[in-house]
Amino acid sequence: MSATSHRQALIIGASRGLGLVLAGELARRGWRVIATTRQNDSELHANADVWNGRLEVESLEMTSSEQLAALRERLADRQLDLLFVNAAIDRGNLSIDEVSTDMFTEVMVTNALSPLRTLEALRGLVAPGGTVAVMSSDQGSISRNTEDGYELYKASKAALNQLMRSYATRYANDGQTKLLLDPGHNRTRLGGPDAPLDPHDSIPAVVDILEAQAGAPGLQFLDRHGETVPW
Repeated sequence: MSATSHRQALIIGASRGLGLVLAGELARRGWRVIATTRQNDSELHANADVWNGRLEVESLEMTSSEQLAALRERLADRQLDLLFVNAAIDRGNLSIDEVSTDMFTEVMVTNALSPLRTLEALRGLVAPGGTVAVMSSDQGSISRNTEDGYELYKASKAALNQLMRSYATRYANDGQTKLLLDPGHNRTRLGGPDAPLDPHDSIPAVVDILEAQAGAPGLQFLDRHGETVPW
């Protein structure tokens, strides 16, 4: 990676929760951060004022190919050390027989298809030796799926992991580090108020991993402790 004062990151999906904390943590460490939101009045805009130009806000609906292309054009003169896609939705603790086709499509498009389309659209902005990363979950681990519940969400994360593996195979020789990261069960809108982890505690550990793994070859699926998550 480049020198600390010049490291640049693009965080996709930073309006709240883990993405918002991630953008702030990178800015705190001296990164120049571009962070996207779908909302004009998100907390992200308020945070941008705090970081003295180290945090920029861009508008993006990640599921829109047109908006991805437009963002790519707006950032054409940038060179990124990190491209991080953070996006997920959940539609409740339903068994698969309770999931409508429309709900299945919505969750799979948001949680699996769109993150990889985003990497495809924006990977050309990443510098040689840079990192592309996606926020995953141990809920996507097939071997750890030993408890009932949240079947659609688990399936979407497993699909995300598989698509990322295909991506890593296709671009095996591009020199970029590729990471799937499990931040643990955090107290966010998605994780719920009873989750055991606070994002302000878990996300600094995630950033430690991002910085430590910079330049590492191949694809890794790691938790916030840097331990490998089984596929």
